[in-house]
Amino acid sequence: MTENIDSTNAELTPEPQTKKRRTKLLIGLGAIVTASALSTAAYWVFYGSHFVSTDNAYAAVEIAQITPSISGTIEEVFVTDTQSVKKNDLLVVIDPKDAKIALAQAEAELGRATRRVKAFVANDTGLTAQVAAREAEEKSAVAKLSSAQADYDRAKIDLTRREALKASGSVSGDEITRAQNAFESAKANLTAARAAVAQATANRSATLGSKEANAVLIAGVNEENNPEVALARARLEQAQLDLERTMIRAPIAGVVAKRQVQLGQRVQAGMPLMTIVPVQNMHVDANFKEVQLEKVRVGQPATIYADIYGDTVVYHGKVQGISGGSGAAFSAIPAQNATGNWIKVVQRLPVRISLDPAELEKNPLKVGLSMSVKIDTRNH
Repeated sequence: MTENIDSTNAELTPEPQTKKRRTKLLIGLGAIVTASALSTAAYWVFYGSHFVSTDNAYAAVEIAQITPSISGTIEEVFVTDTQSVKKNDLLVVIDPKDAKIALAQAEAELGRATRRVKAFVANDTGLTAQVAAREAEEKSAVAKLSSAQADYDRAKIDLTRREALKASGSVSGDEITRAQNAFESAKANLTAARAAVAQATANRSATLGSKEANAVLIAGVNEENNPEVALARARLEQAQLDLERTMIRAPIAGVVAKRQVQLGQRVQAGMPLMTIVPVQNMHVDANFKEVQLEKVRVGQPATIYADIYGDTVVYHGKVQGISGGSGAAFSAIPAQNATGNWIKVVQRLPVRISLDPAELEKNPLKVGLSMSVKIDTRNH
């Protein structure tokens, strides 16, 4: 009986070697866990905490909107959607007939204005001579007035003397009649002389006014920079510019998108015709959470991946700028945070990331493609 009990206890009691093995395994597992935790913490403290990343990022670029500067009918269209164009490539031609007619009219108006100004200059010399002639006429009229005044005074004296002698019979009636006639004639001549002086004075003033008015048109300028000629020349330049604008060229190099213009279409100034996307100038708009931006600064390097290429293509860029406000601040219907039912939501700020042109040329991007961005903030 006693032997059986001892045998059972021996079987239930673990061997010392097994206990040791288990203890070592637990210690080893604890060491591995501790080492992993320490390495993870060290990685985060010394490396991982210096990077911020987001997959809320998209390829973007400043597109060029192609619009006409003048109205007209589309005569030719040289491009289609997805077509690559270079700067100054011809895109669209507007029928130039109206612009050519307007240019011819402006050229004729410039010629007429030039001739008119030359006539003003020539008139100035003629009017100067006329003023001198009118002054001479006025002096002559004044002299005649003096002579008529003297004749009038003498005739008046003669008539007075003869009328005084009439009662005594010393003069005949015929002589008195002649004296009266001479007096009336002298009086009429005096009135005419006064009118002639007034007319001569008026003629001189009118001629002098014409000269002054003509002088204002040419004062301080020559024929080339006269305001009338300058206005006609400006209209000519505008007509030339309008003719040039019948040929619409690409302002930048890129890819044609959203072409809406058709042959024969009547377009108005400012009407959208197409868009040019400069894919060579692509950048990335990365929307980071506000809590990620504490150490983000302009100029910091960034690593970018495009979903279209996956992890096989890596883009290298730099932080170019941080938006002045969150997306919610610039939304069409901003959040009403002043109401009682307010819930705090972590906001995102757009961060602009520039891309390497050589990498873009090798692996082109399109507007709106999804991107993943990681920024190195160690040099903040």
